[in-house]
Amino acid sequence: MHWQKRRIRMNNCRALCAIVTAVLVVGVLDISSAFVIWWQRGVALQRGLQGIAAGLLGTKSFEGGMATAGLGLALHFFVVFLMVSVFYLASRKMLFLTRQPFVWGALYGIGVYIVMFWIVLPSAFPTFRHRVTNDLPQLAIHICLIGLPTAFIVRRYSKATDPSS
Repeated sequence: MHWQKRRIRMNNCRALCAIVTAVLVVGVLDISSAFVIWWQRGVALQRGLQGIAAGLLGTKSFEGGMATAGLGLALHFFVVFLMVSVFYLASRKMLFLTRQPFVWGALYGIGVYIVMFWIVLPSAFPTFRHRVTNDLPQLAIHICLIGLPTAFIVRRYSKATDPSS
């Protein structure tokens, strides 16, 4: 009985470590890519972060100073938490996700891109338009900086629970 409780605690710790590590790594990688893109386009970091918050607050976000920029950063990490958690929870039922992290991480990155750029952004910003010059780099970012790191980090923390990995 005692060993079962200990095993449950260890699995919970692995889950927490996997999710927290992936959220931090993926969140920093993704927001860093946004910072670079904003810099290339001459968009101030505060305004870019306020733009994230505008998905929730509308154009009032741009009047909120650092508070709405902070909200934008928090929203970014919340969305990353959701993305990572979905992959982690799916990997508990579909063990192949951690057995082939390169394949499934790349496909997950594509899936996240599709959800964000074809559903979330057009819903939050009705004037959002697709452009090949934006979509192709974003697809690469979602594969390389979101999908792959998520899959490899989840795999790293899943090895002790999945005897076939």
